Amino acid sequence: MSGLNDTAAPVENFGTAPRPPERDARRAIGRGLLRRCPNCGEGHLFDGYLKVRPACEVCGEAFHHHRADDFPPYLVIFIVGHIVVPLLLGVEKAWHPDLWILISTFLPLTAILCLLLLPPVKGAVIGLQWGNRMHGFDPAAHDPADPAPVPGTST
Repeated sequence: MSGLNDTAAPVENFGTAPRPPERDARRAIGRGLLRRCPNCGEGHLFDGYLKVRPACEVCGEAFHHHRADDFPPYLVIFIVGHIVVPLLLGVEKAWHPDLWILISTFLPLTAILCLLLLPPVKGAVIGLQWGNRMHGFDPAAHDPADPAPVPGTST
């Protein structure tokens, strides 16, 4: 038998790298909604209102490489819009209040809902990324676009 594959590994071993254990994305999203670590559920995900910790203080899971970016605000706008618009239309149809009453009621309601929903939605997006091993949350895959961690900083 001669040829290029005389010293090659058997074909049946090709691509059989061990798979990492499965992660429960639903649980990770739920923990993110509670602003907790998607890995252990004990540590805090945020240092402040929206500043993500570099790592979990309980289990050490790194968060510095998350890529939530603009997705949480888009989701919040979508959710709040689906709450406020039907309410606004219902109030207008039922009672026909003056415009100043609608503005003075629904503008603060919209702002408050957005501010209240943004941290849990951002946490859920980070939990989704962790659960699906996206953007650096997979230790077996290195994404060259992921920045090197800078101690004491996060996005």
